[in-house]
Amino acid sequence: MLENIGKKLVGNDEERAVSPVIGVILMVAITVILAAVIAAFVLDLGGSVSQEAQAGVNIDINEENGSEEIRVEVTSLGNADHVNIGGDATSLTTFNGSEELEVGDTLTHDGNSGENGTITAIAVIEEDGTETVVASDEYDF
Repeated sequence: MLENIGKKLVGNDEERAVSPVIGVILMVAITVILAAVIAAFVLDLGGSVSQEAQAGVNIDINEENGSEEIRVEVTSLGNADHVNIGGDATSLTTFNGSEELEVGDTLTHDGNSGENGTITAIAVIEEDGTETVVASDEYDF
């Protein structure tokens, strides 16, 4: 009588759902994944990723009606410490004697006829020296 109950619980060879080979493969896969996760925590593989500097900068270039003007305004710093100006607009590289722009600082440059190039705003995080281009525009007067 116990044999009949055992056959109902276990089933015959055709009724079994998972073979021993698939079970072993699943156990090996789980072990490998678990080892990879533990190794990532122990070796601190994700800790060396640095963040990019973020800042809000508006660059307006006005070439209409003979008025040739470049205007750069820092609207927010995000996680950056300051914003630098780069590119070809060398006369815009200082503001009140400083190359570091803060929120609310605005630079205006009256262009000269025949002047062209690119102006770039670069957000800087001083702690780790990260520099990220946050705005860039081309001008041709």
